Amino acid sequence: MQNIYTIDQVAKKLQVSLLTIRRYIKAKKLPASKIGKGYRIMEEDLLKFLAKSKV
Repeated sequence: MQNIYTIDQVAKKLQVSLLTIRRYIKAKKLPASKIGKGYRIMEEDLLKFLAKSKV
């Protein structure tokens, strides 16, 4: 079973602000599903995002 994260959890993992995560989602760089008032990010999507972001 895959893990599903809130934007707060992702921000803490990546050591960035919530606003930064929201910007990534809005720019469609980080796929997320809106559930109620919040977003949820699947672990697989987060790993793909990190792989693309490597320099």
